[in-house]
Order: sequence, then C-alpha cells, then structure tokens
Amino acid sequence: MRGKREETEPKSVAPEAPKENTVRPRKRKADVAIHLQDLDEEVAEMTKKKQRECEVGWSPDAGYTSPHRWIPTPDQEEYQPVSVMNAGFPHYNFNNIFATPVHCAPLPALCWASKDVVWNNMLEKDKTYTRDVHMMEKHPHLQPKMRAILLDWLMEVSEVYKLHRETYHLAQDYFDRFMATQRNVFKSTLQLIGITCLFIAAKVEEMYPPKVHQFAYVTDEVCTEDEILSMEVIIMKELNWILSPQTPISWLNVYMQVAYLKETDELLIPRYPQATFTQIAELLDLCMLDIRCLEFSNGILAASALFHFSSVEVVENVSALKRVEVEECVRWMVPFAMALREVGGSSMKTFTGIPAEDMHNIQTHATYLTWLDKAYSYQDVELERHSNCPVPSGVLTPPLSSEKTEDLLRVDAAVLKIKPRMRTPSPQRHLPQ
Repeated sequence: MRGKREETEPKSVAPEAPKENTVRPRKRKADVAIHLQDLDEEVAEMTKKKQRECEVGWSPDAGYTSPHRWIPTPDQEEYQPVSVMNAGFPHYNFNNIFATPVHCAPLPALCWASKDVVWNNMLEKDKTYTRDVHMMEKHPHLQPKMRAILLDWLMEVSEVYKLHRETYHLAQDYFDRFMATQRNVFKSTLQLIGITCLFIAAKVEEMYPPKVHQFAYVTDEVCTEDEILSMEVIIMKELNWILSPQTPISWLNVYMQVAYLKETDELLIPRYPQATFTQIAELLDLCMLDIRCLEFSNGILAASALFHFSSVEVVENVSALKRVEVEECVRWMVPFAMALREVGGSSMKTFTGIPAEDMHNIQTHATYLTWLDKAYSYQDVELERHSNCPVPSGVLTPPLSSEKTEDLLRVDAAVLKIKPRMRTPSPQRHLPQ
C-alpha cells in the first residue's frame, strides 16, 4: 500500500529560480509600456486565449481534423472525421492572420515583436479613439477660446509638477472625448473637468503622480478634493475606461526615433536631438489649442508638424504616409509655424531631479495664447498665399531672400525639385480618423 501511495503521489516540482528585481529609473510609464500588455487589448486577449486552449493539439497539416468535430451535436451524435483540406475551414475564422498591412511599416526589424503587428496596432489606436470636431456645438455656453485657455493652463500645471508631455496629451484626449459625450456644460465646470482629466492622466502615465490635494491646490480652492474624485468616476464611466490612445506626442517620438535610427541602434533608445524634438513638440502644442486639430488623426498631426522641420521625403520614410494624406493638415499648420518662427520658440528648460536624457519629455509652458492670436492673424493671408500650391515648403517658413544664407538657398533649391512631384499625388488612401 505504501508503494502504491508513493506511485500515485505527484512528483515534486523543482522550485522556480527567483526572478531578478530590476531597478527602473524614475521615468514615465510609456518608456516601458511597449513591453507590456495594452489595457484596451487585455480583455480581448483573454478571450482569444480561452478559445485557443481547445485548439492546442490541432494542426492544419494533412491527417489532422478539427477538434470541434469531436464534440457531438444534436444532429450528429457520432464522431465523423472530416478532412480539413476538403472542408475548406468551414468552422474557423482566420481574420487578419494573413492580412497585408494598409501601410508598409517603417519600423526596423524588431527582436521582440513583429514590426507589422506593432505598427498596425498603433494605426488601430487612431481608428478607435475618435474625436468630434463639432463638440463645441453641444455646449452653447462655451467658446473655442475657453478650451484653448484651459489647455494652456493645464500645460502650466504640468510644468509645475514636472509631468511628462505624454501626460498632458492624455489629459487633452480625455477632455475632448469627454466633452463630446456631454451637453450644455457651463463655464464654471470647465476647470473641474480639466484638472480631473490631468489627475487621471498622471495616474495612468507617471511613476509617481501628484496627490489629489496637489491638484486641488492649483485651482486656488475652486475645486475640492471630493469634487475631483467624484468627477473622476463620471469621466471614467463616460470614456468607458478606454484610456490608452496613441497621442500625437507618442507618434512624434516614434517618427523621430525612426528618422535618426542607425543600423547599430536600438529602437527603444532615443537617439534624436532633444532640442529638435522640443521645437516640434511646441508646434504641436500650439496647433492643438485650435479646435480644428480634432479634424485630423494623431498620426497625421505629428507627421505634419515634423514636415515643417524637415521634408516630404523624411515624412514619407518615417510615417508611411503620402503627400496627399498630410496635405490638408500641413497647410492648416502654416500660420502656426509662421507664428512660432517669428517668436523664435523657447529654449529648453532644466528641471531638478529629472535625468538629462529625460529632460525633453517634461511638458513645458510658454506664451501659447499670444502665439495663438498671432497665428490667427496670419491664417487668412497664408491660406490665400498657398492656394495654388498643394503643399507648402517643408522648411519652417523660410526668411526673406535678403536674409537667406548659403545653406538655406540649397534647401530652397531642393524644395523646388520636390514641388513638381507634389502636383501628381498618388491615389488617396483612407486613414484612421
């Protein structure tokens, strides 16, 4: 009996090796999020996993049959083998397994995932997170200028608490999508909604987000802690807990990494100049104060901002977009680029306690409202100026001829070579909205 008992007892399993405790620096969660499961896809992945458990032993090779045919049904009580090849996969759905990507992925080969899968997931984000450009029509008590003032203030709060650019852009996405679900919001409630969106975004993105009392403090006691917590629940329910968009700043980060990538570099380690990234990010921040930014997808917004600092070829190589796809957005950005060039932008700021390699990722505040008014003054004139040109020059509003240097003259000559090809654009493809 003792021998039999020993035979029936399961063999002891060797203990697993202890996992290494890696120490991560104080950076935003987006730096490591690419290794983790997306929050929006977690439920779908669990469902697919359960469906795959019953198909572990099945193979489409000859001689195997479908495991679903082993289960008796009311009209078929006995097991009848069915050849997979002859059946033509009648009970299986192979959607997207062999699908060709709409856009050829510009990413380099990745050792940890398929570059096409990663790129398609990013494009799918732009399809899922849609915005309503007519959302202000649902709020007759509000004006588009009020939205710009609120977002400008949120950038100032982000700089005070050293929040990352991704955190601010998440808050802006939450605010726009939440306002699209509401009606007749009053001006007195706008600040509460804005600071709550930033509070949610900080908890999603930051490693060490500020406490709720710190967000209440910057409102000068206009919003209490209880009001912020109550509004948090309301916003989360209205957004259906969908909180992981591919923001314009995250698109820009990918574009810049691909643009400056060398064969020996890794995609996850940024190698681009921080000053250049900061300048393009300022143009993005300025443009997105305007309500018309909701007409374009986040990927197109980032690509158009990059276009004003580079060329059509660079944008095509890093974004897989064609001229015709960014044409409208590029032209819309021209007055904002003019205003930014006139004021010269702002120099990079330093923050205590922030590593030098992460300094450019901290959201900064500038006199954006002044720049916005200057851009609006240029809008009518600049649109008329470029009415006959499909896409303006990729140089950020070149100076007068008397101010041009030899380098800028060479750039203008290159632009003239690009323009004839712009007049024969490739067939337009539908992009995520």
